[in-house]
Amino acid sequence: MRFLLSDEQREFGRTLNALLGAAGTPAAVRAWASGDHKPGRALWARLAEAGVFGLAVPEEHGGMGLLPLELTVAFCELGRHAVPGPLAETVAAAVFLHRLGDGAAAGEWLPRIASGEAVVGLCAGSPYALDADAADTVFVIQDGVARRTGRHGPVQPSLDPARRLSRPLDGTVLVRGPAVAAAAAPALDLARLVTAAQSLGLGRALLTATVDHARQRTQFHAPIGSFQAVKHRLADTLIGLEFAQPLVHAAALAVAAGAPAAGREIAAAKVAAGEAAYAAARTALQLHGALGYTEELDLSLWIRKARALRDAWGTPAECRARVLAGAGASAEGPL
Repeated sequence: MRFLLSDEQREFGRTLNALLGAAGTPAAVRAWASGDHKPGRALWARLAEAGVFGLAVPEEHGGMGLLPLELTVAFCELGRHAVPGPLAETVAAAVFLHRLGDGAAAGEWLPRIASGEAVVGLCAGSPYALDADAADTVFVIQDGVARRTGRHGPVQPSLDPARRLSRPLDGTVLVRGPAVAAAAAPALDLARLVTAAQSLGLGRALLTATVDHARQRTQFHAPIGSFQAVKHRLADTLIGLEFAQPLVHAAALAVAAGAPAAGREIAAAKVAAGEAAYAAARTALQLHGALGYTEELDLSLWIRKARALRDAWGTPAECRARVLAGAGASAEGPL
């Protein structure tokens, strides 16, 4: 099977890349990590204008219908620029609301998600919600009950300072019973899929930054990029990312086609992209001489996010188990 993005899809990705490249995202990420959400919310509104969140919202609620492949294109660029916020959670919540059958909740929140007016959290399979302090509401799925809350506990430290975690508190019950699990399954699969795409973009950004550094940094009067060991390390990183990309696209196509094996395709993509991005982060850290951990270097914003995305919405072990068993593995919440 030979697969290429269409001209329109590639142009969509280039447009988002240009938009985010001019937006000064590192400053927005640092502000978000400190609890200042204003720059991030402004960036969120611009992404909504570009149609990112409408890709997960039905047309009757102001969106474009669920377009999984376009979502992966968008989230690859969001990962490339380390955009902060509950991005995967918001689009997954849109799918959950649409499938849940609660017309009042869908009518209230889906148009706001599509327009970028609402930042929405989703908490399932984990005691913590991502960026609940920045979200307008959080949808919690637990023990066959779906509820909505605007209250949360204290913010907890995370692997990535820009991924702020807190426990959602009791809220309004929306639906109970089997309908909750039926609506949650495709929503959680979408969260895994777009997180895989986000990891892929993040890994590509780390590789690009590391290649540029290897060309500029000299040792023994030669660029370190001319050393065979460095070349091999960068080549291995590139191969991992290149192998992950078709898996992400194939998973998106499986979701779009409603394929029975879509969950396994998503799990395989999540493992490959998450591990490739984490490998890219390790390569970046080592070839930058361990400077990546310093607060002053923007590269640290990408390095810290790689591990968190690798484990969010399904650890590598859980996703591998799902691929092997062909059954739904429990979803791991945002880390």
